[in-house]
Amino acid sequence: MSKIERPLVRELFPDLVADLIACLREEGEEDLAVSTWDIRFHEECGCGDDFCQSFYTAERPDGAYGPGHRCVPLLPPRGDLILDVVEERIMYVEVLHYPKLPRPVG
Repeated sequence: MSKIERPLVRELFPDLVADLIACLREEGEEDLAVSTWDIRFHEECGCGDDFCQSFYTAERPDGAYGPGHRCVPLLPPRGDLILDVVEERIMYVEVLHYPKLPRPVG
């Protein structure tokens, strides 16, 4: 069975990725800033809240992330951005009260 190639977040949401990279660099998170360029869109969070556009960049966990998890809150020029990072890999991008992002196709 072939693996599904997930779309790059930078191709779906270039403005969001620019904000993420700028905010991460401002926070001294250079390694995460660099890795943001290559994160892929896995699935929407699915909560249904109209102010939420959050998404997973990897398979949704079964329960809590566990050891190696940290939360990285950022201060973008608009909205709220919070990352769930596991062993220095961005797993989830919480996007709240942010300008409307285009809907991913597929």
